[in-house]
Amino acid sequence: MSWFIEALKKYAVFSGRARRKEYWNFALFIGIIYVVLLVLAVASKSTAVFALIGVFYLGILLPSLAVSIRRLHDTGRSGWWILFGLVPLVGGITLLVFQCSDSQPGENKYGPNPKEAVLAHA
Repeated sequence: MSWFIEALKKYAVFSGRARRKEYWNFALFIGIIYVVLLVLAVASKSTAVFALIGVFYLGILLPSLAVSIRRLHDTGRSGWWILFGLVPLVGGITLLVFQCSDSQPGENKYGPNPKEAVLAHA
């Protein structure tokens, strides 16, 4: 949960790097919240709950883009690679591989490796 909160604190921060742990925990909690809202919407058959899903999606769009771009930075790639996801099938698979890749070791042009910074403070 702390990784989800950490990503939300960096709501519109597109610079820097995000560890795999931060990215995937954020994605996990977004998925859980979305499924819960969807189940509530289907069970209640209320348009208000469906509207809440839309508001949730719009509210989480910017932090999702930000953490995705920081994750790409962590692998040594430009944030512009996020646009490659618009290519049908190949784009999504390629971005999934990038998001699953290990961090680029050491410091890169986007900042210090967050994994190494955590290990140094431990």
